[in-house]
Amino acid sequence: QVMLVESGGGSVQAGGSLRLSCAASGYTANCVGWFRQAPGKEREGVAFISTSSIYYTDSVKGRFTISQGNAKNTVYLQMNSLIPEDSAMYYCAARLAPCISYKDTTETNFPYWGQGTQVTVSS
Repeated sequence: QVMLVESGGGSVQAGGSLRLSCAASGYTANCVGWFRQAPGKEREGVAFISTSSIYYTDSVKGRFTISQGNAKNTVYLQMNSLIPEDSAMYYCAARLAPCISYKDTTETNFPYWGQGTQVTVSS
């Protein structure tokens, strides 16, 4: 079992920055990622960090950075140059197995989820 708690969401104007945190406890997760879901849209994967790999969806490359804390039980998502299209509920998700390739980052491969944190970007 892996328990995940997100924090750091909020409201910001376009061009601003936010940093999301995902604190994990329980078993060691070897792949942790962030998904987001806007109203009326499907949930999409945003960024993932595994034992030796990092993946980003195209729309956030160059703007978002995923990283782990020194204790490796916290994963951060630094979001810069935010645009209104980034507005969504952001969820942290984890799996015990590493993500060997990008195809491992699909939603159904993650059994553990946090409760979500809202990000709102105004124009």
